[in-house]
Amino acid sequence: MSYRLNIFADAQGAAAACASFIASSLHRELAENPWATLAVSGGSTPRLMFDALVHEPLDWSRVHLFFVDERPVPPGDPQSNYTLCETRLLTPAKVPAASVHRILAERGPAVAAARYSDEIASFFGQNAVDAEGKSRQAPDAGALTPRFTVIQCGIGPDCHTASLFPRQPLIDDREGLVAAVEVAKLQQTRITMLPRLLLDAKALVVLASGADKAWACEQACQAPYDPLQFPAQLLTRQRESELFLDQAAAAALR
Repeated sequence: MSYRLNIFADAQGAAAACASFIASSLHRELAENPWATLAVSGGSTPRLMFDALVHEPLDWSRVHLFFVDERPVPPGDPQSNYTLCETRLLTPAKVPAASVHRILAERGPAVAAARYSDEIASFFGQNAVDAEGKSRQAPDAGALTPRFTVIQCGIGPDCHTASLFPRQPLIDDREGLVAAVEVAKLQQTRITMLPRLLLDAKALVVLASGADKAWACEQACQAPYDPLQFPAQLLTRQRESELFLDQAAAAALR
């Protein structure tokens, strides 16, 4: 077992605790380095977490915010992960535009994925930090492994995470950063971070709530290891992670 389980009475309690953990991780990073990075997931679950993060005393000019995945829609669309974050966090917290790294989904999944991969590699190359914590210019951004301060993921009812759905071949990919993936059951192509980024994060945080997540949380935590069938096992078996669940989502756990 490589995860720590935090269970709360309701979704609001889980989201507030998750936000507090994220803020503490970012504060520790900012105490040692000039900047920190946070990647957030989409769907409806992060809504309460965003509301809680608004009230955390963070210097958002020093926190660069990225997105774990995105749907193939433009900003402003109700399905857009960016739109939810903009409405519930970016605007209320007055996060500077320069701190936000959006997936340009309106340009098409393939182009958006390629551009986002390049942006992440470039950002971490240009903002490399030496052994003393001082910024330095990296000679080769592509040679660096991008390490986010915090990546926050969710777990879907089918045990998917990010936009890595069951039987997606890229679950086994450890080289790429971002890809466009076909989600057959949704008849949709999404843009998603790949396991390399999720597994290399300094802190990996998982937030899930609701009875519809109970089966998926059980498979992620306790089923025999098979990430191709249960992609969220990447978050709980491959490395240390912090899980924040409400009682409904944790109901099936032994």
